[in-house]
Amino acid sequence: MSELLLEAKGVSRVFSIGGGLFHAQQSLKAIDDLSFAVYRNEVVGLVGESGCGKSTLARILLGLLAPSAGTVTLSGVELHSLDRKQVSRRVQPVFQDPYSSLNPRKSVASIIALPLRVHGLDGEAGKVREMMELVGLPPRLADSYPGQLSGGQRQRVAIARALIMRPEIVICDEPTSALDVSVQSQILNLLQRLRRELGLTYVFISHNLAVVEHIATRVAVMYLGRIVEQADTATLFANPKHPYTRALLASVLTPDPALDIPDTGLGIAFPNPLDPPPGCRFHPRCTQAMAICSTTAPRPHTIDGTRVECHLYDEERISP
Repeated sequence: MSELLLEAKGVSRVFSIGGGLFHAQQSLKAIDDLSFAVYRNEVVGLVGESGCGKSTLARILLGLLAPSAGTVTLSGVELHSLDRKQVSRRVQPVFQDPYSSLNPRKSVASIIALPLRVHGLDGEAGKVREMMELVGLPPRLADSYPGQLSGGQRQRVAIARALIMRPEIVICDEPTSALDVSVQSQILNLLQRLRRELGLTYVFISHNLAVVEHIATRVAVMYLGRIVEQADTATLFANPKHPYTRALLASVLTPDPALDIPDTGLGIAFPNPLDPPPGCRFHPRCTQAMAICSTTAPRPHTIDGTRVECHLYDEERISP
């Protein structure tokens, strides 16, 4: 087993929603008693519908958001006990929209060098040139501004800024979804090359299952604040066990124009996260739901290398 770098244990995150003169505040549990581990040199793909808690989990793993319950550890040390600079030297983000994540009034060189200045490190000019070359940015762009760059170039700047401190873990939150399809493959290939050359570990959040299958070594599937299935990539795509995972895979569009939009069986209604259903949270949309699903939350099972939370496997009596 590889070295455990980042781990969340029993993590929950609750937000207060609404409130005011005539309305009481409501509690939204974006993450619910979730456990998640990241090992050195792997790429963990995190998938699920919008609103399932992926980005909230990413902010917690970055130390930008404190969990309401549970613990997050970095190499065995609780994240909240570490100085923010200590965490940022080891864990860095790459966000979805490269334009909004870059300061439009700063030059490319200044943006990439910012972490070095924050940490008071020398050799700024040389390190910036080296990092620009590493991510495929020509030196002539050093004095350019984000508004003068293409979407792919801006994302390369964001990647260079994230890697200038040579972190161990990079949290990629939909890093290609705002880019043209032709540019997406270039950025994915860049991320894979950088992982090999720099020994990086990725948490890769995406809606695009084809992208996740291409880049991830292990996949975690989220639904309403819970991870309902985890397995290595080949196993999960070849033999998904949770009904929700099967529905997600069935939703992938085919390039054949003769085929219609696939029917996943999920329906058009998304459950209200302010009032999640009892028992298994997926049961109102599940075509295989049983009576127990509406009353009792499923416990996790490990079956053929897949960790899954589903009552369909209760009869297996396999210890988690």
